[in-house]
Amino acid sequence: MTVEEKLGQLQQLAWAWDTGPGGGDTAAAEAAARDGLLGSVLNVVGAKASNALQRIAVRESRLGIPLVFGLDVIHGFHTTFPIPLGQAAAFDPAVTVADAEVSAREARSNGIHWTFSPMMDVTREPRWGRIAESTGEDPYLTTAYAVAKVRGYQGDDLRAPDRIAACAKHFVAYGGAEGGRDYNTVDVSEQRLRNLYLPPFKAAVDAGAATVMAAFNTVNGVPAHGNEHTLTGILKESWGFDGVVVSDWTGVLELVMHGAAVDEAEAARRSLTAGVDMEMVSTTFAEHGRDLLASGALTGERLDDAVSRVLRLKLRLGLFDRPYVEESAALHAPSARARAAAREAASRCMVLLRNDNAVLPLEVSAGSSLAVVGPFADSGDLLGTWTLPGAPEAVPVLSALREALPGTDIRHALGAAAEGADTSGLAEAVAAAEAVDTVVLVVGEPSALSGEAAVRSELGLPGAQEELIDAVAATGTPCVVVLVGGRPLTIGRWAEKVSAIVMAWHPGIEAGPAVADVLTGAVVPGGKLPVTFPRVVGQVPLHYDHERTGRPYNPAEPGVKYVSKYLDVADGPAFAFGHGLSYTTFEVGEPQLSCERITSVELRAGAQVEVSVPVRNTGGREGEEVVQLYIEDPAATIVQPVRRLRGFQRVRLAPGEERHVRFLLGADDIGYWTNDPDGVFTVEPGEIHLHTGNSSRTGTRRTLLIT
Repeated sequence: MTVEEKLGQLQQLAWAWDTGPGGGDTAAAEAAARDGLLGSVLNVVGAKASNALQRIAVRESRLGIPLVFGLDVIHGFHTTFPIPLGQAAAFDPAVTVADAEVSAREARSNGIHWTFSPMMDVTREPRWGRIAESTGEDPYLTTAYAVAKVRGYQGDDLRAPDRIAACAKHFVAYGGAEGGRDYNTVDVSEQRLRNLYLPPFKAAVDAGAATVMAAFNTVNGVPAHGNEHTLTGILKESWGFDGVVVSDWTGVLELVMHGAAVDEAEAARRSLTAGVDMEMVSTTFAEHGRDLLASGALTGERLDDAVSRVLRLKLRLGLFDRPYVEESAALHAPSARARAAAREAASRCMVLLRNDNAVLPLEVSAGSSLAVVGPFADSGDLLGTWTLPGAPEAVPVLSALREALPGTDIRHALGAAAEGADTSGLAEAVAAAEAVDTVVLVVGEPSALSGEAAVRSELGLPGAQEELIDAVAATGTPCVVVLVGGRPLTIGRWAEKVSAIVMAWHPGIEAGPAVADVLTGAVVPGGKLPVTFPRVVGQVPLHYDHERTGRPYNPAEPGVKYVSKYLDVADGPAFAFGHGLSYTTFEVGEPQLSCERITSVELRAGAQVEVSVPVRNTGGREGEEVVQLYIEDPAATIVQPVRRLRGFQRVRLAPGEERHVRFLLGADDIGYWTNDPDGVFTVEPGEIHLHTGNSSRTGTRRTLLIT
């Protein structure tokens, strides 16, 4: 290969339909493919279009190296599943496997080989719009979902016609962006980097993730796209990652804007030598690579390593043998099977936050009446962020409830728009509420208010929606709120005014039927919050696994002044991590340990402690409970979180049924990383307290002694 051909393999260009920064140029991509100066293209959608461009690369370039086509398939291609944050609420990684398998089948049939997903940025920042793409605030939960989605996309053989390459993003610590402002600074200690942000990536690499994407943010003053410590020292050398590290959109060029490079040539040098293998959209590698080689600023070994990684990806995808897709086999719409999977996933993701007087499930007797009110009651804007062009709209809640409750008199009123101060529709909504047995209020955020660059400084309902809730609740008619959105919202001001609240997230294409399933009791809710809901935005960041302070707040001593608390808001969240109710009740018993004492040497050698937890359905109907295991290290060299999730299992139980749920604890669960820059993992002697229950704030305790 010539130097230009090598550099061309490191270039990814965008296709014309994309309107993001840098645009897309069809002619430029075709010319580069013809000259053998292109390795990948993103946003080519459709078997016919991808085959046409692939033929240029394979038949007209000197070496005939095929292109790899990428696309942001985040939570669906044709069939849109719940947003990733919603999927995490299922506390069931099988949900995300279903999404990944359906997405891979639909995408690969349309010529897509590579998705820029899953996003595994642990975040405690609900103002950040990309929390919708995350799986929340906990590294353990995020790790489980990261592994599941990688395996769902990739399967056992990337060459299969229904599999695509996954991309673990964004490496690393993007979820810690200051103030929730996208693309912003992250200043993080080595121990927090390794204990909080890195575990999902390590697990994804171990699960075989084909690619990793660099993050937009700085990490301790060094942009992630030029951070040799993380990209090479940790990812490639320590973990042995042999796949492709791809930049984010113009991320290499942005080293200049960061102030980490004086010009584009230096940006290319820093990024390539730090460990980025392929450049997305910007063209600094291709334009400056030859000069960098000639000056010695870039070594031939590093260039060959990057090219080898790109070619290896194409080989693993089987593109040298089968560069084209069968156009007659392309999938053009969601199948009935895919829709059924999306509907099941959406219902499993919903979280029952409140249910006073058992107002849910809805009364379905003949002659009952219902008002379905709110800006999202008859709306298809329920898909969420990162929905691909042309994806079908979501089925509205109103039509789904009418189908599910044919004997019920169902009325509809808008009440208020999703945004804006217009309150002229409140009177109609109140009249509808006064004339029926129950009101279902479907309120929340439009999809456009979450996702990339969708940062909010306030977390309340936009527009006049809170006024709508106040007005409808004041009628005295039992009121059920279905809350849609892409992030935790501050709902404390009105939460106690309504009878029930269901957090539905942005549920995807089968939103309406899934909501109807939960409201009518066809599906008993079993989801749990993967992220803390603050009372007010001023509490942020607020997460369950916070570190101790020297003066912790004690609710038993409310009059003590000099402790860690706010003067103007009650302590703690509106709804805690792991919280979620059901239409039945459960009792989680005391954990039993296979041993109550173990040495750190045994743990490091691979020994594990089994934790057995009894759970019983104490209610009158079948349902599912998520049994959660947390550990607490009360005294350590480096202060540890008050609790750390170390196990969860969602179980279905009939009334009166009891089951023992089993977890295994090993060194990785009990130990932690220190601040050593080279990475030192330690398991210290001392007591470990084990808490089991159905949220991060409840549970019994046993003690394990490490000697």
